[in-house]
This record gives sequence, C-alpha cells and structure tokens, in this order.
Amino acid sequence: MNAFCEGKVAVVTGAGGTLCSAIAIDLAQKGAKVVLIGRTREKLEKVAEEIGRADCPQSAAVRLEPGDVTDEKAMQEIADRVAAEWGPCRYLINGAGGNNVKAMPTRLRFSEADYAPTADFAKERGFWDIDLEAFKSVLEINTLGTVIPSRIFGLQMAKAGGGAILNFASMNTYRPLTRVAPYAMSKAAIANWTMFFAQYMAPAKVRVNAVAPGFMVNERSRQYLMTPDGGLSPRGEQVMHHTPAGRFGEAADLLGCVNWLLDDAQSSFVTGITVPVDGGFLASAGV
Repeated sequence: MNAFCEGKVAVVTGAGGTLCSAIAIDLAQKGAKVVLIGRTREKLEKVAEEIGRADCPQSAAVRLEPGDVTDEKAMQEIADRVAAEWGPCRYLINGAGGNNVKAMPTRLRFSEADYAPTADFAKERGFWDIDLEAFKSVLEINTLGTVIPSRIFGLQMAKAGGGAILNFASMNTYRPLTRVAPYAMSKAAIANWTMFFAQYMAPAKVRVNAVAPGFMVNERSRQYLMTPDGGLSPRGEQVMHHTPAGRFGEAADLLGCVNWLLDDAQSSFVTGITVPVDGGFLASAGV
C-alpha cells in the first residue's frame, strides 16, 4: 500500500456523496486524518461509520465538520479547529457541488413556446421558464464552493510548506450537455480556476489539479441514466452509445487517478491539469 498520506490531514468537501465518500475512505485506509465536510451530518456519520469498519492503520482518524462550503466564515472556523487539534491541511479534495432541477429546462431546443414563458413549474419548461435564482445557486455552489475552501485551506498549506488540492470538474467541462446550462458553466469554470490557482500557488509548493469524472453511478445519476428495474433510460442509452468502455463508472474507478494527483512522489511536476476519468466518453464522436 502506498501510504503517501499517512498521518497527514486530508479535508474532503462533499464527503457525504458517493464519489467523495469513497475517496475519504481510501485516504483513511492509507493512514490519513480525514476531515469530512458536508451540509448533512447524517450522511457524514454514515461515511465515518464505514471508515470505522475499514482496515485502517493507527495513524488514521476521522472527524465530522458539517458546514456549507459557500460560507467563508464557517469554513474558516473549521480550518482553525482542524489546525489547532490536528495540524494544517495537507490535502484538499473539493468535491462539494450539485445541480438544481429548477434550473433545468425539459425542452431541449428553442420553440415558439419560449415567447410565452410560464411560471408553472409543473408544465414543460423552456430556457425562459427556469428559475434564475436556482440558476445562480448552481453557479455558486460549484464555483465559490471550490474557491472558498481553496483560499482557506490553501493558505494553511502554504504556511506549512506545501500541499495538494484536487478539484472536481465534469464531462460538462468539455461539452455543455443538454438541460444543465448552469452546471456546465460552473464545471467549465473549474478547469479554468484550476489552471489559475495552480500557477498562483506554485511558489508556495501547493499543486492544484482536477479530475473530470465521466458518467458515474450514484443516487442522482441513477434517476436519469437507469430505469427503476435497472435497465437503461433513453438518456442512459445515449451515454452508453458514446462510452467505448461499455459501462458506467464506479467510485473506485477514480481512486487511482486521485491518489496519483495527490501523491508528491508520483506527480510532483504535475499541476494545473484536469484529467478525464470517463471510459473514453470524450474520445467518442458517437458515430
């Protein structure tokens, strides 16, 4: 086992989710002191329980820090507590983010119906029917929800002599998939932010990279990629048609790339990049 993070502090935001919970558990199994940040304590408790059942070395530890990553004051308080009790953050995984169905049209192309937008959310929705406040909230959680923890924990890393930050991009970083305009905008921004912050933090020996997961199986994706009986929905069929690997991804598929990008011994000269982990989705034209 490559225990590059043994005894070091790893902060994971969005830690209650399928992908980031797997990363948190993996880091704990490598001996890290893992800080779980998320808005829902119950989800964090479940991840902590899984870590408790895992085969972790004595150096491993876990703590729950419920909080909103867009709340700078709350994030600073968490960072200060962690530093006082465990020492400075060495690894930051910016996994918090999300989408909002109220910012998603159901109609995919402009039509005459767009001339008469409706406030009735139960009806078919075009772009002019979506909730602009929901649109803004998606931009905020996915952009400022990465920038704020990066500012706070990145400064800790700089003062301590270095560290590694891992951001979460998406297939939407490269292609604006239908119906998710604010999510796509924000995930395109993450790749740009990753490059900006990587060059800015290089003198402080803080590396900044990102992963772009392909279509992974989690609670949210099951709803639009699969049918209730486990088959493929029409959208799932489209995705599979564009995925040479012939399957959806699992959380475990991310771990090798994540470990490589965090481990200074393996990627000390790697910063400012976004790595797709997508089963070939971006390589496929679909024809």
